[in-house]
Amino acid sequence: MGKDIYETLIKGYTEKQWGRQCAELPAFIIKRLPVRFTFDNNYFKDRYQGVPVGGYNKLSAALLKDIETKTSCDFFADRPYWENLSDKIVYTGEIDRYYDYKFGKLEYRSLRWETEILDCANYQGSALVNYTEAAVPYTRIIEYKHFEFGAQPQTVISREYPAEWREGAEPFYPINDAKNTALYNKYAELARKEKRVIFGGRLAEYKYYDMDRVIERALENVKCQITK
Repeated sequence: MGKDIYETLIKGYTEKQWGRQCAELPAFIIKRLPVRFTFDNNYFKDRYQGVPVGGYNKLSAALLKDIETKTSCDFFADRPYWENLSDKIVYTGEIDRYYDYKFGKLEYRSLRWETEILDCANYQGSALVNYTEAAVPYTRIIEYKHFEFGAQPQTVISREYPAEWREGAEPFYPINDAKNTALYNKYAELARKEKRVIFGGRLAEYKYYDMDRVIERALENVKCQITK
């Protein structure tokens, strides 16, 4: 069973997602997904699963209510200005960039999307369908209306293509192989000595987080700051 599942569902998807042979990747990338002898089609076994009503934008907006918020600002374009705005900084960007690539550059994976408006009420019947075949260039198709049970006469889909990260592109996923992990540990040692900066998220902690774990880590950081 293990070999069948691996070759049908895991190998092609994983290698196009990460741009590397499976043998070069750490095992925990695969271990995120459980194998069950049931008809339960959920990714995980958590008791409660779902997307916030209204989406993550609504959740973020509620958290930031009555707080001055600026977007599309480049921290590195005027670093002294931003660093002197407050006593504490939460940094969620690339940790190697924060330290001006002192020990070298970490590797990331990026993404690109092709989005279409289709003249049909339903394209795939699900918010997300993964395409595990290596021959299919995209990893999944997202159909947004199904996140909120939409009943619009048209539908919007996005095909998601994994891409190698290049400087100037947006990084999405850390590549947690042995070489990059060793390099990250050097930056993490510097980060642990910071008094004013909290490093959080996939890029700053160079870790593959799911959304529930990201929220959990944020709450842990808040609790840690309160008890200091």
